[in-house]
Amino acid sequence: MEEMEEELKCPVCGSFYREPIILPCSHNLCQACARNILVQTPESESPQSRRASGSGVSDYDYLDLDKMSLYSEADSGYGSYGGFASAPTTPCQKSPNGVRVFPPAMPPPATHLSPALAPVPRNSCITCPQCHRSLILDDRGLRGFPKNRVLEGVIDRYQQSKAAALKCQLCEKAPKEATVMCEQCDVFYCDPCRLRCHPPRGPLAKHRLVPPAQGRVSRRLSPRKVSTCTDHELENHSMYCVQCKMPVCYQCLEEGKHSSHEVKALGAMWKLHKSQLSQALNGLSDRAKEAKEFLVQLRNMVQQIQENSVEFEACLVAQCDALIDALNRRKAQLLARVNKEHEHKLKVVRDQISHCTVKLRQTTGLMEYCLEVIKENDPSGFLQISDALIRRVHLTEDQWGKGTLTPRMTTDFDLSLDNSPLLQSIHQLDFVQVKVLATPILQLEECCTHNNSATLSWKQPPLSTVPAEGYILELDDGNGGQFREVYVGKETMCTVDGLHFNSTYNARVKAFNKTGVSPYSKTLVLQTSEDTDSEEQTLPFPVPSERLPLRRMSPFSSTLNLQTSFPGRSYFDLRSSPHQLSLHSSLQSLNVPGCNFETQTAPYSQLVDIKKLLAVAWFAFDPGSAHSDIIFSNDNLTVTCSSYDDRVVLGKTGFSKGVHYWELTVDRYDNHPDPAFGVARIDVMKDMMLGKDDKAWAMYVDNNRSWFMHNNSHTNRTEGGITRGATIGVLLDLNRKNLTFFINDEQQGPIAFESVEGMFFPAVSLNRNVQVTLHTGLPVPDFYSSRASIA
Repeated sequence: MEEMEEELKCPVCGSFYREPIILPCSHNLCQACARNILVQTPESESPQSRRASGSGVSDYDYLDLDKMSLYSEADSGYGSYGGFASAPTTPCQKSPNGVRVFPPAMPPPATHLSPALAPVPRNSCITCPQCHRSLILDDRGLRGFPKNRVLEGVIDRYQQSKAAALKCQLCEKAPKEATVMCEQCDVFYCDPCRLRCHPPRGPLAKHRLVPPAQGRVSRRLSPRKVSTCTDHELENHSMYCVQCKMPVCYQCLEEGKHSSHEVKALGAMWKLHKSQLSQALNGLSDRAKEAKEFLVQLRNMVQQIQENSVEFEACLVAQCDALIDALNRRKAQLLARVNKEHEHKLKVVRDQISHCTVKLRQTTGLMEYCLEVIKENDPSGFLQISDALIRRVHLTEDQWGKGTLTPRMTTDFDLSLDNSPLLQSIHQLDFVQVKVLATPILQLEECCTHNNSATLSWKQPPLSTVPAEGYILELDDGNGGQFREVYVGKETMCTVDGLHFNSTYNARVKAFNKTGVSPYSKTLVLQTSEDTDSEEQTLPFPVPSERLPLRRMSPFSSTLNLQTSFPGRSYFDLRSSPHQLSLHSSLQSLNVPGCNFETQTAPYSQLVDIKKLLAVAWFAFDPGSAHSDIIFSNDNLTVTCSSYDDRVVLGKTGFSKGVHYWELTVDRYDNHPDPAFGVARIDVMKDMMLGKDDKAWAMYVDNNRSWFMHNNSHTNRTEGGITRGATIGVLLDLNRKNLTFFINDEQQGPIAFESVEGMFFPAVSLNRNVQVTLHTGLPVPDFYSSRASIA
């Protein structure tokens, strides 16, 4: 029961509902809170003025939020909470539970009547604080909303089931224990709140205050209020209108607007809806059970992650310590080499010193001896030894020749430690992804053949956690021979041209990244068409033979031989009247490295007419990625919605290059909603208006004007809207990186967005009051083609 409490509290006041009313959007409000958030709208938007103008409206007309701020030219037109016609500078407020609500348009009237009976200002409008849907009240005011008696009963039972002491319902912070209860106000008060909010004077003096326990008993014993008809207050509901999905009284059937509608017994429908609600609850109960089991799994994962983290940290520390130990051992080895070199140098120098010392001593002795011989005065004795002594001196001098007095060893150490590879390795020390790449999946519904060309499409498995850097597509020779690579790159779709007619080819694909390659996908068998006298023209530019260009094919005569044949898909076509030639929108593959052909020296725009380079897109809406409320028809070319809220649907094909143009025809439109048209990423939010998040670039438009919106930012308000039968054109120029919109073949405002890059999908957001039909395969408007040629 405690988990249900938030469902029983008003989004405006944050307290339990008191006299709750049901809005057309199925949300609830306290009757007093509903009156407090009323605002006034301009006279031109009132139901009376619309009826006078002859436009058919219901009792409660949904408003675009912009229509409450028509006096502001700077207003964005959608989702504005900052200003109103009646109080343009009043800031937004938040209820106690955090829901944004509109502030009171005027002070509450000083009246003693109940909120239901008090007069409502003329042209009043109320906005639901939960879904922000706006509607204009009719002459009945708040009395026109049915009261939620079931919710009152649930709140009574919930409050009675609480065993704790009764608390004051008006304390702002920690509620104190209640001392009295007012039977008329049906509120529990503590003494300070009673003196402040329920003084014993004036009209409140006649209210009866009882102890809280007695008040609980009297509330429990009070008779259950009976739901009465909103149009005939004195009549109880007796039947159920199947068309309007609401209880009605017998007067509604006899003289009211339900007289011609199908009705059923109230009791039978009560039992039927109870049964349906029970069945729905069974499914929701299963989801809740799965969620609880999932939470247990996540908590176990938290514990496991913590344990794995400790284990992994210990392993990492051990590995780093092992590296440090290895470095220390290597350090010791290198130091030993340095010491060895040191000892070798010292030995060589010392040996040279010893040898030079002995030789110097011998030379010095010879010099002393020669000096003494020169002192001899006997000529004959001197001449007897002089020749031998002279030869000995010359011989000794020659022994001191070159190199004798040169050091045999340098003082420098001829060792230089090269630590750069190790430092680089340390800097590159990182965790290696040891997980194996997942096997790519061939998308059979995207694969097709056309004449002697084959288009293949693949994707990574949805739960793959290891990103792929690229893919390798392989085909055999059409005769059961060896496979050969025909494409290597990041694309997930490739068309291979130049195959043999009336041949069977086997195709497979694998992914790769820096850690290695994945296993091959399942082999796909492709059958080319029979050879016919084709009149298709050849392209006026060189096409590489080694690596065939990427492109996407047209749907004409496309079959794929699996177990059964089925039509191929439509993608990109280059129109060359009167025949169609397929071409990748950017022709980028003509300039990729590794293509063995000679390129023309002239610019490419001089070889082919610029208008023929603008690719033509063929696609439909994608049921697989759309919101569940989107309804498809006309081979997925026409969409509408089953909800009043905005829902997003994407096109089947994404664009990353080239120039693309498509149109949407408005089949149904009642002048109230704001459909949005544009482009989006694949992961755009599907349950809000296109452009509210940062994944979409759109133009939303009503019957009078339009805005451009991206990331909830509104720009370029432009006059001129749409009606039933209008045509909206979207021009995506990825060569110039801009997006432009058209309404009925006229450009709407300036260029909407610039510097758009990446992969974009055509996108639309609408609700149940709008239906549009998609038209593709259209050429780019002539004026844009001529402008591109000039540029």
